[in-house]
Amino acid sequence: MNMPWFRRRGPLLSLEQLQRREQLHAPAALDQCPLQAQRMVVLDLETSGLDMRRDIVLSIGAVVIEQGAIDLGHQFESTLLRPAQKLSESVLIHGIAPSVLEAGEEPAEALLDFMEFVGDSPILAFHASFDQRMLARALKQALGYKLRHPFIDVAELAPMLCPDSRPRQNCLDDWCTHFGLQVLQRHHASADALVTAELALILFSKARRQGLGSLEAVSLRLTNWRKRQQAQFM
Repeated sequence: MNMPWFRRRGPLLSLEQLQRREQLHAPAALDQCPLQAQRMVVLDLETSGLDMRRDIVLSIGAVVIEQGAIDLGHQFESTLLRPAQKLSESVLIHGIAPSVLEAGEEPAEALLDFMEFVGDSPILAFHASFDQRMLARALKQALGYKLRHPFIDVAELAPMLCPDSRPRQNCLDDWCTHFGLQVLQRHHASADALVTAELALILFSKARRQGLGSLEAVSLRLTNWRKRQQAQFM
């Protein structure tokens, strides 16, 4: 029997999808949980471009940091999201053929799978504001879901904790070179998420040595650091 469909002030979802959406975990607040005990999800998105109002998410890759290590047995890689519009040739930078995109997983299903993977954990990303806004827009459009999970930006964390080592461009490739990390395949969501997690572990080790023992403490330091950075350009 076909699943009934409902429209409730938002996207068209099946009853099963609505139930899954309602059962998603609310995000946990950042607290004094020690960094080595904190579960975190490290995210990377591949998108059709950099316009946060018009471009779309093509793929999602994520890994889990837990007990102070990357859990290689607990990773997420979506089947590529099927685009709702024709994409330009620029998507080829990701090595994703249009035919593969067309065969990708339906966005609502992929995003539900991902948010179930995240649970109530905070999310880390490199240049997190971009991933956060793109993910939030995708979730709203596909699921009618409002993203509330806290994000930590590894691109801010690195120069804050390593002020004397900041590369000129402050990009992921430069930080990986600085710390001797090897990226298996750049512009591939899962590979970029994995190397971002490796970088985050190095940075959290430095954070602990600087007296920052929890994500709450890290977040507070980042807020103050960001204000000082902005004040320099006023």
